[in-house]
Amino acid sequence: MLEEQDKKRILYLFLDEGGNLDFSPTGTKYFTLTALSKERPFEAYKNLNELKYDLIELGTEIAYFHASEDRQAVRNSVFSIIEFNLHETRIDSLIVEKRKTGFSLQKEERFYPEMLGYLLSYVFKNYNLNEFERVIVFTDSIPVQKKRKAIEKAIKMVLANKLPASVTYYIFHHPSQSNYDLQIVDYLNWAVFRKWGGTDTRSYQLIQAAVKSEFDIFKMGKTYYY
Repeated sequence: MLEEQDKKRILYLFLDEGGNLDFSPTGTKYFTLTALSKERPFEAYKNLNELKYDLIELGTEIAYFHASEDRQAVRNSVFSIIEFNLHETRIDSLIVEKRKTGFSLQKEERFYPEMLGYLLSYVFKNYNLNEFERVIVFTDSIPVQKKRKAIEKAIKMVLANKLPASVTYYIFHHPSQSNYDLQIVDYLNWAVFRKWGGTDTRSYQLIQAAVKSEFDIFKMGKTYYY
């Protein structure tokens, strides 16, 4: 009976990115990928929904939470809810110092599969995947078909290679407006990106307890390509 209950466990992953793919001095210095992994129940949802309607009742025009666009007062409230609900979640980030990225890897169709592959492989390494029945991966909706295919290819390759044959997986690209955990991982990745950019560590300190890894993938690199 206990084995049957354990087998019904479902692992959820929510993915977000920060920075751009402009590999030149005018682009962002870093590109970040962050994975939030957790199981149900999603306890922050009620608090975020209450906050959203509290703000609406004050006349605030807000459809969903988005860290880079929200006012600081809103960000403070969202981070407070996230910090309170960090238990039984893990945050893993991959950090790319873009000027150390070789020319061939700068191509989007290669960059995304390799970087996402590294991140997801590390996340899965820290779980006993035989304990799960399903793995469900969410990203924000991706309007550019080429990018969506590259991301799906990366996720499917890792899932196919890492998951036991008994584990089913699904990949969904949903608008972040429809999913509070996509909004949460947006906030998490924003905090990581701001920390690495040297512009803000306060937000990162609020989530640090659940940050299990920050992998600077080219830390040992000595060559700069621009």
